Amino acid sequence: MPDYSLNPPLPNRVTLFASCMVDQLAPSVGESAVDVLEHLGVSVEFLDNQTCCGQPAFNSGFRSEALPVGTRFIELFEQVDGPIVVPSGSCAAMVRNYYRDLFRDDPKLLERSSRVAERVFELIEFISRFFGTEAIVGQLNTSATYHKCCHLLREIGIDGEPSAMLSNIEGLEMIPLERADVCCGFGGAFSVKMPDISSAILDEKLDFIEATGSSTVIAADMGCIYQMQGGLRRRGSDVQVLHIAQILAESLRNGSSHGAAL
Repeated sequence: MPDYSLNPPLPNRVTLFASCMVDQLAPSVGESAVDVLEHLGVSVEFLDNQTCCGQPAFNSGFRSEALPVGTRFIELFEQVDGPIVVPSGSCAAMVRNYYRDLFRDDPKLLERSSRVAERVFELIEFISRFFGTEAIVGQLNTSATYHKCCHLLREIGIDGEPSAMLSNIEGLEMIPLERADVCCGFGGAFSVKMPDISSAILDEKLDFIEATGSSTVIAADMGCIYQMQGGLRRRGSDVQVLHIAQILAESLRNGSSHGAAL
C-alpha cells in the first residue's frame, strides 16, 4: 500500500473501475457508487472501454489467459490520474495483491502494474480513508445485517469500517450476524468446481441470516450477494441482499424524509 500522510488531501476526482459483475449484471450498484461519491463532492470518470481485471481466469489457474486481460487493464488505467475506485474487494485484491504474481516474469509490466495498483481502492476503503466513516449520514427505516466478504476483510483489511458507516444511517437497525466473517461459499470458481461444499457453507450462512430476523443483508461484493440471494430465494425467503453502495445511496436519497423504507 502507498504511504499516505496523516492528513491526505481530499480527492476531487476519481475513476470508477466498475468490475465485470457490476457492469454486466448489476449496473445499479455502479450508479449507487457514483451517487455516493458525488455526494462527497468527488467527480467520477468512467472508461467505457474498460474490461475485466483477469481475476476469473487467474483464480481458475489459467495464467496465460489472464495475462493479456490484466495487461489491458494496466494499459487503460495507467492513462488516468488519481484514485481508481471499485465497489468490489475481490477486484481490488486482484490488482493490488495478485498482479505481483501474474506479472512476476515481466519486470516492466510488474513495475507498471505496481504504479496502478497503489491507486486502486475498494469503495468503502476509499470513503473511510479520505472522508471518514461518518461522512455519509442518511435515513432508512429498516432492519439489516452485514456479511463480511472474504476478500474485503482478509485481502484489503477492511473490517469495522462498513459497520461504522452504516451506524450513521438514522433509522437503520443493524442486527449482528453470527459468524459474519465466515465465507458464504461463493469463492468464484470454487462454487462451480465444488458445489456440494459451497452449498453446505451457504446453508450455514443462510441459517444465521434468517436467525437475525432482518429484512436485508448488506454485503460489498456482487459474487457474495448473488450467492446469498440465490440461496434465500430457493428457500422461499423474502430477505433481500443489497450492496452497501445501494444502501448508502438510498439513505442519501431519503435524506430527512422520515418514514422512508427500502
